Amino acid sequence: MVIAAMICAAMAAWLLYGPSQAAVRLQRALPSPVMSTPISTLLNRAAATRTRLLDKRRAPARWRASVIELCEGMAAELTAGRTPGEAFSTTAAVLSPPMARALRAPPHHDPIKHLERLAATRPGAESLRLLAATWRLGAERGGTLATVLDGLAAALRDEETQRQEIAVHLAAPRATARLLAVLPVLGLAMAAALGTNPLPFLLTTPPGLGCLTTALALDTAGLWWTHHLATKAATHP
Repeated sequence: MVIAAMICAAMAAWLLYGPSQAAVRLQRALPSPVMSTPISTLLNRAAATRTRLLDKRRAPARWRASVIELCEGMAAELTAGRTPGEAFSTTAAVLSPPMARALRAPPHHDPIKHLERLAATRPGAESLRLLAATWRLGAERGGTLATVLDGLAAALRDEETQRQEIAVHLAAPRATARLLAVLPVLGLAMAAALGTNPLPFLLTTPPGLGCLTTALALDTAGLWWTHHLATKAATHP
């Protein structure tokens, strides 16, 4: 009987002074704090670095696609009766936020000169120079700017399609080069599994260090040369 009374008293105290149901539900809904460890910090930094590198690699393709959309949108807005400046502002505003911010000219600046500056400084935005020249020519001499921009967009789209086809054809040689670069590491792993133990020879003896240095140099040169050829083929179709 005494034990039951103590249990009842404890439950009553919990109900009176314990956390409310709303606080319990809120604590369950919130994510539990994660303890930061050196390994997790290193992984987070590596993931952030990888994301930045991927964004930098994909930036030229995004710029080329945005320039095509900009030309098509400006042509449609000009056909609807807008001025070139209004057409540019309206079309640039509906692009992705990073592109819209980059295309927005500073106050009291000529948008045509701003496009030329972007074409000279942003990889993949070189076609903005053609758009700026077309815009300037249409503003100075008149003419059907919408028709010219439609033709420019079609030409840029064809060029991008050709570039993507070249990238597809180059995917196999690039993958083969990466595989060949990794094969020596697999060979060392197989040799160690067979009991030959090649690492002490490569890391502690002069002939081994010479072989290792020569192999790394040749491997790096092969990767660089393959990347150079693939990049040259993709840049100059």
